[in-house]
Amino acid sequence: MAAPLGVSASPAAGSKQHGAAPPGLAGRARDAVVFAAGVAAAAAMLALLGSASVLELAPWSGIPRVAVSAPGPDDGPRTFYDDPELSYDAVGGRRLAGWDAKRVAWLRSRGFARASPERVVMVSGSQPEPCPGAAGDHLLLRFLKNKLDYCRLHGIELLYNRDVLQPAMTGAWAKIPIVRAAMLAHPEAEWVWWVDSDAVLTDMDFSLPLAARYAGRNFVAYGWTDKIARRSWLAINAGVFLIRNCQWSLDFMDEWARMGPAYPEHARWGEVVRAALSDKGDDAWCDDQSALVYLLLVSSNRERLGKKAFIETEYFFQGYWVDVVGRLDGVAARYEAVERGAPPGLGLRRRHAEREQPRYAAARNAAVGGGAVPGPAGGGVEGWRRPLITHFVGCQPCSGGRNPMYSRESCDDGMRRALGFADDQVLRAYGFRHAAPLNDTMLLVPFDYPAAAPARNE
Repeated sequence: MAAPLGVSASPAAGSKQHGAAPPGLAGRARDAVVFAAGVAAAAAMLALLGSASVLELAPWSGIPRVAVSAPGPDDGPRTFYDDPELSYDAVGGRRLAGWDAKRVAWLRSRGFARASPERVVMVSGSQPEPCPGAAGDHLLLRFLKNKLDYCRLHGIELLYNRDVLQPAMTGAWAKIPIVRAAMLAHPEAEWVWWVDSDAVLTDMDFSLPLAARYAGRNFVAYGWTDKIARRSWLAINAGVFLIRNCQWSLDFMDEWARMGPAYPEHARWGEVVRAALSDKGDDAWCDDQSALVYLLLVSSNRERLGKKAFIETEYFFQGYWVDVVGRLDGVAARYEAVERGAPPGLGLRRRHAEREQPRYAAARNAAVGGGAVPGPAGGGVEGWRRPLITHFVGCQPCSGGRNPMYSRESCDDGMRRALGFADDQVLRAYGFRHAAPLNDTMLLVPFDYPAAAPARNE
């Protein structure tokens, strides 16, 4: 029997994606024993920070080193790049076959034994024209800075694209050509991580559980189990996804793209998905998300695709902003309480170089885990852990044409709150933080913060 589509079980599966009020907020005062266990776990993570061997700066794991000099334009063995028939065209080009073998050959020719299983390239982008919405370009700059911060802290390369590579692939469909091109341009990367321009990384400590959760899978997206059960076009969000750099993924994207506006059967697919998916109403446009949901939940190939696809529901691989922004102040307060209650020797409050962030992130996650701050790592509808991603679907920061179900104030304040929440995590290593969630005034972070209160920078 074919393996079913991987869907993680989650108590937060009933969360609404659009228009719902935030669900009931879990959490009361934490039990002292649980708190002590979290402190002990963090202490174990930081116990060796003072030793010379631990403080020695080693390369980030997951970034392979070239063992031989990289060939230049006039030397080195020939690779798939030397094939004149290789096409980067995601629509009319020749189908790329044998990609797994070609990647292996390229890696070996450049001194890599194999691709690092943790090597990720993040891809995002926006339109080539200036944003028509008020403050749209400023907001996109802040969203871009947020991605740059996260990638710098985690040793991830970021490709930000503002060009329409395939004019016929309009709107959100434009992501497919650039993701495919990124695979070809980065054969050293095992994963390509697409993140919409309006998505904010709101947990700078969280690292993707690539080996622990997604081994054997080639595509990961976020979904809602209740919507999956009724085959809603909102069941799986197409704005944030991980895709493995392999032949399966290239074939999958070809299959996905063929439902898009660059192909003559696009109109027919619109009728098909409207009939097959709930909640579509009279909308006969085949958007990229409806096509993705159809492929994974309804199509005749769903069992084949389901063997390699994984729908995340246990943590906020991408969290719907309405479920998140109203709780960010409470999340920050609980993390600060854990650090404030830790003994000075624990190390969580110790100043450190940004380069040492991974060790402190691991210690902080150990301290807040185990029930000290309830909820799954990466955040969820229940609990108070930081959400990995807060996605502002429907707010349209660039165009300003937000969904009428959201007020301008809720979108604008929500985006500022999430961006500031993320900025404070980054700025702490530089000795500063914001005075308040919607206040751009900066405060100096004192020694032993948060046990000591921040001081106004005047």
